[in-house]
Amino acid sequence: MSQNNIRIAVMVSGGGTNLQALIDAQKTGTLHSGTIALVLSDKKDAYALTRAKDAGIPAAVVAKADYGSQARICALLEEYRIGLIVLAGFLRILSADFTSRFDHRIINIHPSLIPAFCGAGFYGLHVHEAALRRGVRITGATVHYVNEITDGGEIILQKAVRVAPNDTPQTLQKRVMRLAEWKI
Repeated sequence: MSQNNIRIAVMVSGGGTNLQALIDAQKTGTLHSGTIALVLSDKKDAYALTRAKDAGIPAAVVAKADYGSQARICALLEEYRIGLIVLAGFLRILSADFTSRFDHRIINIHPSLIPAFCGAGFYGLHVHEAALRRGVRITGATVHYVNEITDGGEIILQKAVRVAPNDTPQTLQKRVMRLAEWKI
């Protein structure tokens, strides 16, 4: 690992498809200025933990009951000397104290073009259901810094994806992941 290589923690709650995209990018050299050093999950049965194990990446579970003060998460981040935190399908809201402690060192991958379909309650299929109900023709994904406002941090990068006339929330979700989330 080079001197400029930042140590990354990926925080997940579920299947870990975005984690897998990051693992694949690391393997191919696309992710060249950072190394995934830790995977943290709030759910002990998250498939993302299997993905981490298969890739030889240390993983830890910080269950919701342990989550309150977020002190355990901070201790793990310090222990692994983490410089950047990536929220990749992490379904817990981080406290203002936590986000300010890691100012501009936490990024999130959100499955819409923020400011559309974001904030409280907009995650997973809910985002795509809302986009289809609204009748948008373009959606996409956003990478943004995390602050104390849910999906309210500064936008880093966005990628647009067309909505097909026959889309379901599931088909739209898969296309947004494949064409936007996993790329940016």
